[in-house]
Amino acid sequence: MDPTTTKYMIRANIITDGVVDKPDIVGAIFGQTEGLLGDELDLRDLQKGGKIGRIEVEITSKKGKTEGTIEIPSSLDQVETAILASALETIDRVGPCTARISIATVEDVRVKKREKIIDRAKQLLAKMIEESKNTGTDLTESVRQYVQVEEITTIGPEKCPAGPNVLNSDAIIIVEGRADVLNLLKAGIKNAIAVGGTNVPKTVQKLSQEKVVTAFVDGDRGGEMILKELLQVAELDFIARAPRNQEVEDLTPKQMMKALRNKMPADQYIDMYGLSGGKTAKALQNNGNGKGKSGSRQSQKEKHEKKKQNRKEERKERVVKAPVAPAAPEEEEVEEEVLIMEEAEEPKQEKESLFGKLAEELKGTSKAYLLDPAGNKIEELAVRDLAERMKGDLSAVDAVIFDGVITQKLLDIAGGTSINTIIATKKFGITKQPENLVVLTFGDLS
Repeated sequence: MDPTTTKYMIRANIITDGVVDKPDIVGAIFGQTEGLLGDELDLRDLQKGGKIGRIEVEITSKKGKTEGTIEIPSSLDQVETAILASALETIDRVGPCTARISIATVEDVRVKKREKIIDRAKQLLAKMIEESKNTGTDLTESVRQYVQVEEITTIGPEKCPAGPNVLNSDAIIIVEGRADVLNLLKAGIKNAIAVGGTNVPKTVQKLSQEKVVTAFVDGDRGGEMILKELLQVAELDFIARAPRNQEVEDLTPKQMMKALRNKMPADQYIDMYGLSGGKTAKALQNNGNGKGKSGSRQSQKEKHEKKKQNRKEERKERVVKAPVAPAAPEEEEVEEEVLIMEEAEEPKQEKESLFGKLAEELKGTSKAYLLDPAGNKIEELAVRDLAERMKGDLSAVDAVIFDGVITQKLLDIAGGTSINTIIATKKFGITKQPENLVVLTFGDLS
């Protein structure tokens, strides 16, 4: 019988009270069903005509008994197959041994085949849909990658991999390797240059002196090592890092944009994370020649001190010029106004003196104090946790003083709170200051 024409599979269990062999069981099946079902269902004739397949028997003998299974493939219809299966249960002896046969199942082989067909069809259909879905994307992605590879160039004698806009752009992004530059190109960022490891090329060092530089490094140990090297030999303005344990080359465009948006001024990053060096090369250079950002901040501080001194002198002159003799009504109003101003200035000076003492306490600690309107300390925390804390309940907080850098991001958070005063070591990159918010540095308090 051709096994591909099988419609049903009869499966039966057999148990005998003695030890028998496979031929004994097959002989018993043919012998004891002969003439039982009539000429139309005679097993020998059915097998010769291909209606019944080869009878398969699997048995094991143990402790004087034999157990096993019988399988008979059938291409008969359902009724004839069921009659043949029930006839097997009439067999009660195999050779000299008592036997018991029970039908386990009569399985429709075509159902199994259909289930197999359906499962395989699902797999093939899913593959076809996936392939058709990716065809257009693959084409555009292939073209885009080709263009990106064509756009990537090399700069300097060290042949540093870089985007096409590095030399013409006012700002550049320093990354680790060629794969990082390519990934940034995918997101449309064309001003990245790679250092190729911890040995920073002279070309990158020179560019860092001429342009606004953002270091964009991996979020692992290797990225930290490259960052430390860059802080020693290059002039960094900002630092951005990939998420923890992720590399720049593996980030999606959205992840890269988010990391670059959250970049931090280099000085503040050093203060917050306690990196060795304490200052970037650019900061050291500026401190040395009195120019650049440090010089600018020093100039602003001097202007502020000068204005402060002028206001004090003006107040003294107004008090000295106040008449001793009985004054006219208008002059009395002027004198009263001066006295009111002086009285209002006293608590302000006391508060500034208190802020000055707290500033001295905080120097070099990387900590922050939250103060109430009376200047009492409400809470003490690490500077790295300050931004997150300021997003919480600040209803009782009037002032914040901390050993760190005041940034635009911090002012934006404070603008919608009850905070009236923010004091820190220095200010950086502030373009817009919220109304009714006093922003001071430790230098302003001295």
